[in-house]
Amino acid sequence: MTTLSFYGAAGTVTGSCSLLDTGSTRGLVDCGLFQGNRTVRALNAQPFPFDAGRAAFLLLTHAHTDHTGLVPKLVKEGFEGPIYATRATIDLLDFMLLDSARIQESDARRANRRRERRGEKPLPPLYTQDDARAAIARLKPVEYETWVEVAPGVQARFWNAGHMLGSASVEVKFPEAGTGNTMRLLFSGDLGPEEKVFHPEPDAEQGFDYIVCESTYGDRDRDDYTLAARREALRKELAAGLERGGNIVIPAFAVERSQELLHDIGALLAEGALPKATVYLDSPLASKVTEVFARHAAHLEDMELAPDALFRDPAFRVTQDVEDSKAIKKVERGAIIISASGMADAGRVVHHLRNNIWRKECTILFVGYQAPGTLGSIIRSGKPEVSIRGEAYKVRAAIRGIGNYSAHADRGELLSWIAERMPVVGGVFLNHGDDDARAAMRRDLAAMGVDAETIFLPQFDESFDLTAGTPETKGRATSTGQGTPRIAPDAIETDWHNDYAAFVLALGTVMSDEGSDGRRRAILAALTETLETAR
Repeated sequence: MTTLSFYGAAGTVTGSCSLLDTGSTRGLVDCGLFQGNRTVRALNAQPFPFDAGRAAFLLLTHAHTDHTGLVPKLVKEGFEGPIYATRATIDLLDFMLLDSARIQESDARRANRRRERRGEKPLPPLYTQDDARAAIARLKPVEYETWVEVAPGVQARFWNAGHMLGSASVEVKFPEAGTGNTMRLLFSGDLGPEEKVFHPEPDAEQGFDYIVCESTYGDRDRDDYTLAARREALRKELAAGLERGGNIVIPAFAVERSQELLHDIGALLAEGALPKATVYLDSPLASKVTEVFARHAAHLEDMELAPDALFRDPAFRVTQDVEDSKAIKKVERGAIIISASGMADAGRVVHHLRNNIWRKECTILFVGYQAPGTLGSIIRSGKPEVSIRGEAYKVRAAIRGIGNYSAHADRGELLSWIAERMPVVGGVFLNHGDDDARAAMRRDLAAMGVDAETIFLPQFDESFDLTAGTPETKGRATSTGQGTPRIAPDAIETDWHNDYAAFVLALGTVMSDEGSDGRRRAILAALTETLETAR
């Protein structure tokens, strides 16, 4: 019996990890880091819900951290098989995994200093640079649209996914034990939109037993746009932000999003379409990725700039060390600051938000998806005050957003991609999306004629028995039941840490607005009584 298990990105958009057990071998598709609120991020430190040493191979759809960020931990916990990915993905992972390991080591040192002060034992990092090097040594390049045997009897083929440099949908086929049938599955990975600078539209063959498809934007359609129209929308936002007289802070992922922004801003500057400004790329990882894109420039599509001019405008400042980053704090106006992370919950962008979010002449411009519970999501929700690193900040800056820089296909594009892969005999699994997006996409697929009973919305750690389906049986999968999931569904969007931060901010506002110390003391007394009752 073939079993497919979902150990991440089920009801959320991070931590992608699927385990395929053919009955004779086991393999993984992606092994990503969980991102979001603290409860979601805590999943990274938990043991894998499977034996890492029993997996024979790993297939990576692309280099983004939510698909690759736990690969060094997988190796640390006993994985010894080959890791297959496209050449461009490997080029990126050569330094992305080491960068991630350095962050893990740094975070562990900082956390252990706090633990030492509390008299607690130190904890090891999630993984080390040595673990990352061991993972990199296992990377094996594959070409698009070329079959490769990844385990005895198991073949895989990578198709362009149009999401980012090197991204792929992965087709897997193998003989189904005892039936004489061949099982064919297609894992979409993350799919790019039809209009995307640098990359062609997603592609793959037709006719599968099962498809596993992402659903990040399964419940929303972007406005129709062209790359020129998108660049014009960016121009308007940047021009308006600079006219306000302050800085513009753009939280952006280091891989792909930062490079798209630099390309479009460079094109606008070359046209004289923007006021004078200095553009800072403040992310060591993003600067390294930018160098990779520049090397691959001759193979990229839809560029307005010549390859030798890509990312090299004299107005660009690419910062490397911490002192260069700190120096940006002294700039009070006329700066466009692009910095990671894209969801504003870590990295150098946090410092730029602290320096600018309270200034009414500044602008915070979001250009991508903000996972529930992240600082970016909270800022975008319109809260008048937010907590950044435990300190309250009034939100006086203009909060703006451009949706068309997303690297994900929207609702219509996802549905079209699935329709073009038909017929699907067994069923469609919708992952890498929140429950609302997946439910909406399920309704739309059913309206297209897909049998609703063959559309599955897997939950955390849920496993399904698969058959090489026929039109008569429709290959209806049955959950094997895996007990209690590692995280409660209601903690995926927001958790008690978010509730606590919101409570502290609200309490501070109430105490500040109260007119007398007597009332303030009465409020604290009532809260203290509630706490005593709860103990």
